[in-house]
Amino acid sequence: MWNPDEVASSPSPSPAEAYAASLRRGKYPQLTRFAAEASFEFDDFQIRGCEALEGGHGVLVCAPTGAGKTVVGEFAVHLALAEGRKCFYTTPIKALSNQKYADLVARYGPDAVGLLTGDTSINGNAQVVVMTTEVLRNMLYAGSSTITDLGYVVMDEVHYLADRFRGAVWEEVILHLPEHVRVVGLSATVSNAEEFGEWLVEVRGDTTVVVDEHRPVPLWQHMLVGNRLLDLFAGEDTHAPGAELRINPTLLRRTEEVGRLHAPAGLRGPRGRRGAPPRMPRYRPPSRVDVVEQLDRAGLLPAIVFIFSRAGCDAAVGQCVRSGLRLNGPAEVEEIRRIIEERTSDLPEGDLGVLGYWEWREALERGIAGHHAGLLPAFKETVEELFVRGLVKVVFATETLALGINMPARTVVLERLVKYNGEAHVDLTPGEYTQLTGRAGRRGIDVEGHAVVAWQPGVDPKQVAGLASTRTYPLRSSFRPGYNMAVNLVAQVGAAEARELLEQSFAQFQADRSVVGTARRIERNKEALKGYAAAITGDFEEMLEYVELRAKISTREKALSRQNTAVRRAGTAESLEKLRKGDVIAVPAGRRAGLAVVVDPGLDPIREPRPVVVTEDRWSGPLSVADFPAPVEALGRIKLPKHIELRSPKTRRDIASTLRNAGISLPGRQKRRSGANEDGELAALRRALRSHPCHGLAEREANLRWVERYQRLAAETQQLERKVAATTHSLARAFDRILALLGERGYLGPESAGDGEDRVTEHGRRLTRLYSESDLLAAECIRHGVWRKLGPAELAAVVSTLVFEARRDTAGEPRLPGGAVPEAWQETVKLWVDLTEDERRHRLDRTREPDAGFAWPVYRWARGESLEKVLTAAEANGQELSAGDFVRWSRQVIDLLDQIRDVLGKADPVGAAAADAVKALRRGVVAAGAA
Repeated sequence: MWNPDEVASSPSPSPAEAYAASLRRGKYPQLTRFAAEASFEFDDFQIRGCEALEGGHGVLVCAPTGAGKTVVGEFAVHLALAEGRKCFYTTPIKALSNQKYADLVARYGPDAVGLLTGDTSINGNAQVVVMTTEVLRNMLYAGSSTITDLGYVVMDEVHYLADRFRGAVWEEVILHLPEHVRVVGLSATVSNAEEFGEWLVEVRGDTTVVVDEHRPVPLWQHMLVGNRLLDLFAGEDTHAPGAELRINPTLLRRTEEVGRLHAPAGLRGPRGRRGAPPRMPRYRPPSRVDVVEQLDRAGLLPAIVFIFSRAGCDAAVGQCVRSGLRLNGPAEVEEIRRIIEERTSDLPEGDLGVLGYWEWREALERGIAGHHAGLLPAFKETVEELFVRGLVKVVFATETLALGINMPARTVVLERLVKYNGEAHVDLTPGEYTQLTGRAGRRGIDVEGHAVVAWQPGVDPKQVAGLASTRTYPLRSSFRPGYNMAVNLVAQVGAAEARELLEQSFAQFQADRSVVGTARRIERNKEALKGYAAAITGDFEEMLEYVELRAKISTREKALSRQNTAVRRAGTAESLEKLRKGDVIAVPAGRRAGLAVVVDPGLDPIREPRPVVVTEDRWSGPLSVADFPAPVEALGRIKLPKHIELRSPKTRRDIASTLRNAGISLPGRQKRRSGANEDGELAALRRALRSHPCHGLAEREANLRWVERYQRLAAETQQLERKVAATTHSLARAFDRILALLGERGYLGPESAGDGEDRVTEHGRRLTRLYSESDLLAAECIRHGVWRKLGPAELAAVVSTLVFEARRDTAGEPRLPGGAVPEAWQETVKLWVDLTEDERRHRLDRTREPDAGFAWPVYRWARGESLEKVLTAAEANGQELSAGDFVRWSRQVIDLLDQIRDVLGKADPVGAAAADAVKALRRGVVAAGAA
């Protein structure tokens, strides 16, 4: 526990140290009280962050996973309560919000703390409210009164602003918060923390940046080669600051030995040929059961095994259960059953079978679990609680587990160093590797953490060492203006001020910085251009004119050459088409040069003709246009047999003899005419060149070399200037293109065209309250009334098409409900087509195409059918839909339906249908845990 009276490690501080501690205690009384309540000693970076916060500064804290960044965030909560002000604690995901809400309730009581997520609202007017970041963004745009007396905003996992789908929300919040609100940013370690901090200073005022790269629990890196667990690095001091990391030579020898004996997975050596090398056996890595048992024997549990596949996670749990693996004793089993009962008590009894509840429960009782986005939320939250309590010993998880959830382990295992990113299989980046392995080592429990990479042929220990030792993970903004953001900004501050706000974004801050070096290079180039101009003797402008004349002559000559070549080729092809059997022609050059007789014209209705000939030296074969630089003329004719067998040497010999004795001789060589001498434009340019003042200069060629250098550098400089122009004010230009489209479609009034009096129309006001990836498409559907004939279940089906996005590994044509749904769906798609055409014209990102893959399941659920029937029908239709996916997509449909109801009101038929659809959907597993 941090104590100002114990700043020195000595048990009896000197008088000077005691005096310094007394001064600190007086300067930071709230930190002294806060630290006195903690059960551990604060680290230096935590103290610095808290002191800055109590000193009236905003704070950005960057530290490794598990280092204890949240201490600074919790101190902001403490300060807000002490000062009688509000504190909002924002997180990127609902699960993390729930976790932090439970922590703060345990500390301050349920009356002081509230929770607001997409589908949960508890005590929203409390002094401390935990919420997802999107909720705060929506509050700011709506001008919510809840923001009154707000003093602090904690932004946990603020590095999420790099997320390409949701990152813009973090910047919107930072830019829109009132000036007096102090922002506490908590981030994973990033290599450009100072740059991010400088931006915060620019937009939020005084902000202290606290960076700590020290892991409180040392992390040991290993590789699992077969059944041998080997250290990745050699030596005992690999964690010492500045220590040189050397790959373990034993590991290198072992991987080379095993690699020589085995083919990579899925590959086999050649077989079935005499003398071929023997077939190499395929490498079989240790089973997942063997890996868990080995970790257990080595005392390395609890562990998280990252498998980048949902099916792989489920299969791993099944393998462990079937093997009889049991990691828990009777007392732990009883505790697990009690927690499961608490967590799942509101799940309908009839749905437990289709949810796989009993298999899931058996695995948990054995200390084994899976964790991925396809799990039911209640199942995921139960797994998280049991793992934190040490009752689950191994979790097979996808990378989503690494995003924010506080689930540290003693060991992290990576089965592969490749993952599917939604488009392709890609290697893990150093940042992703650090984020995943950062879960290893529980502060206050473990002396050290362990990261294990499972080796397989093709995996180089040097590659793993590179991932483990790289410390460069820059934070890159993903901020881009969208339709909802644009119309909200115009409504609040007008277009002119909105552009200034966009110019303040971290994205533009980084873009402007990226061209600083380019701008310096442009300046250097301009100085060099002055030097080149000065080196030219005579009139510089006249030399430029002379060079331009030469360039025009060269361009005209090339154009004429291309033109002549095309004309010659066309003429040659036409002449070949006129040849007939028995015509004697001259082959002008090449190995077949001489006389030849046509034995087959080789005419083709599609391609150029390829006549088959026999030459004087008895060669037979086809010729093409390329063999003739000029049109071909028949020199004469000889009589040939009606049927010719060219494969017969005698036939070819007879035809060649007849050709030689026909008395036809080769024509004389004709000089090719280029056509350039006959071109008037080219002749005029040559005359202008000869009469130019620079043509007769003695230093002409030396001057020309300087001019050529000048032109090359000038062209490079212009390209660099275009690059700077494209980057500078890029967001404001994108914003203007969005405003133009919104103006055309009636969401902004004509006043917004240029006089600064920006107006949002009635349709625009509706758009301000639609927060969806397809926000403008939803607004268009409302505006054009394409959903007005739909009942509640039908509306849920069509609205789902704007929310749902099929996984790429699913197959099958989506099925649509009958009735009014197909027509409404077609009208929705038509509006999307029109919208994307406008987006293409305005050079904007396209709105995602509506996806009907969830329409049938959500329609049946809204009609009151059981979960088992809904999932079975989806599977029968070729759609893979887990219970967790069904709940997640249903809740997103509910969220958009809620927005439609709020926008239109229940008096409107679509608003009323939306309200009824929400009631119909919010039941059973969809409502469980979403109070």
